[in-house]
Amino acid sequence: MMNWHLAPYFFVSGITNGSIYALIALGFCLIQNATGLVNFAQGEFVMLGAMMVFTFYHIIGLPMPVAFILAVAAVALIGVALERGPIRHSRNRDILTLVMITVGASISIRGASMMVWGKNAHIYPAFGGDSPVFILNAAVLPQSLWIMGLTLVVLVLLYLFFHRTLLGKAVRAVADNPHGAVLIGISVRRLVALAFGLSGAMGAMAGILITPITSMSYDAGLMLGLKGFAAGILGGSGSTLGAVVGGLLLGVLESFGAGLVSSAYKDAIAFLILLLILFVKPAGLFGSVRVRRL
Repeated sequence: MMNWHLAPYFFVSGITNGSIYALIALGFCLIQNATGLVNFAQGEFVMLGAMMVFTFYHIIGLPMPVAFILAVAAVALIGVALERGPIRHSRNRDILTLVMITVGASISIRGASMMVWGKNAHIYPAFGGDSPVFILNAAVLPQSLWIMGLTLVVLVLLYLFFHRTLLGKAVRAVADNPHGAVLIGISVRRLVALAFGLSGAMGAMAGILITPITSMSYDAGLMLGLKGFAAGILGGSGSTLGAVVGGLLLGVLESFGAGLVSSAYKDAIAFLILLLILFVKPAGLFGSVRVRRL
């Protein structure tokens, strides 16, 4: 029996998860535009953000806002270290080598996290308490509102950064034409490191925001990273707008599929939807196929 009377709940749940996927997809998009590289350690940035908040808040005893800021900053620095370390020193190698370096970084971070935080899942209190708010006849947790609100704030700030600041315009120039950017005096290496830092910060935010709802373990970032990557591909590889729309669409379709079919197939439904849409539009919803003239 179809649970259509629960459609408002499925929609709100889908937007909540989709907002997380959008943040992760934006992290992929930033690095891909700056370097042409797919960073498969993005899921570990998500996990590290949540685990660091758990440490700062539960173990050290810092206030949640301070723990939030410190965790985001720490993961951003880890992103910069990944670029300035193995990625930068392998710059003269082909793209496949660089992708495999990010895969190795993902495995290493996951293993180190297991040693530091153990195999158990960790959780911390929701930001706005546990009393639900009713929207569209659906009981919505305040944490979901925090997720949607902060995601919107991040999107607005990113837009202003890339379109209203010289530094943001320089990053766009590097993404569009790195060789031309060098010719006009832009430091490509510094801006690529900045892209990795911003990617780490957005991944950390996604992990911090979703953990009060789902909890977080050392290996949970893998699936979240894959879904963020799927959202980016769905919206169009390298498209910022596509990353946002792809994340939200994937979250909503996944939620309705799990609710109307079976939650046991939730992850499979998400990737099946991706395959079906890409079968119709291989470049993604907002992607474009580049044609080379010989």
